[in-house]
Amino acid sequence: MSNRNEKTVPTLGFLTVVEYTPGGLFGGLLVLNLAGRPLEFHCTAPVKANRAQEILYGPTLKSYLYGEQIGGALLAKLKSPALAVCTDSEHVLSLRDHTDVPVALIPPSCVEEAIAVESSLVNHGDSNQLAVAPPHIRSFHLGSYEVAVSAQHQTDQEKLESTWQEKGIDLDLNEPFTRIREAIEEAHGVGK
Repeated sequence: MSNRNEKTVPTLGFLTVVEYTPGGLFGGLLVLNLAGRPLEFHCTAPVKANRAQEILYGPTLKSYLYGEQIGGALLAKLKSPALAVCTDSEHVLSLRDHTDVPVALIPPSCVEEAIAVESSLVNHGDSNQLAVAPPHIRSFHLGSYEVAVSAQHQTDQEKLESTWQEKGIDLDLNEPFTRIREAIEEAHGVGK
């Protein structure tokens, strides 16, 4: 029985896929409230492509495995809806073709990589965009972060910007991926 005073807590999902040889690919999804506290965590069993899949999927294999197979399975486990799913893997952007939830690519925060990203920025009028961004993604600023969405789902940019402004989201968008990797290592005994 549901309580009428029960309020849905706004959440953000953070999804990553890590590869451990010879274990395969492991996906993890951490759902946080807007204060950064964990509400849900799900991870997959190891996923490996067989030789027939490698041949048949060709260059689209990673997008299929990361986005559709792993990402789709993880999203299906969610108990509470997320405002958006953030990922640190470009291949997970293909998940957006299978969900109504905006999916945002968050670039890594390492100093060397941040310097590389900064040096690749070019000024396009009022907004900075990655000069090296592939044509299938659209980059933009979300708070202090340079993020990207699938070019096929450009309206996600407006949805994300509106959500960030409306909810006053001020989370570290890189840190949750470290938590996910450590939780996967702990759950599956890999990477140690």
